[in-house]
Amino acid sequence: MTGFHHVEVWVADLVQARSEWGWLLNELGFSKSGEWVEGESWSAGGAYLTLTTSPNLSGTVHDRRAPGVNHLAFVAGQPERVDEIMRVAPQNGWRPLYQERYPHAGGSGHYAGWLENSAGFKAELVAVQA
Repeated sequence: MTGFHHVEVWVADLVQARSEWGWLLNELGFSKSGEWVEGESWSAGGAYLTLTTSPNLSGTVHDRRAPGVNHLAFVAGQPERVDEIMRVAPQNGWRPLYQERYPHAGGSGHYAGWLENSAGFKAELVAVQA
């Protein structure tokens, strides 16, 4: 079977990441599957995402525009579910992006919302189209 086994996201502020990412991952149907002093893991669909800090971090600022991963895209359910998450995201540390083109910033046949958290990480919430 092909697919991701896991994604590890290194964060500078673990407390803030636990709050912001924890809220979003819970909204998307992930379950916390592990927690330790330096991080935690969230599982869904046979894969998991880890939020962790490391003494090997080369800096404290994330720049999604630098070479590397720009964003993580998640299946978020029906369009109404994307709308609901986008509506409450600002109350949970996430800033909506591309609002002037929402929900079709990715094109007329692509229903999605984009969010950025306080550390500059970007997440895309993709609706399942019937």
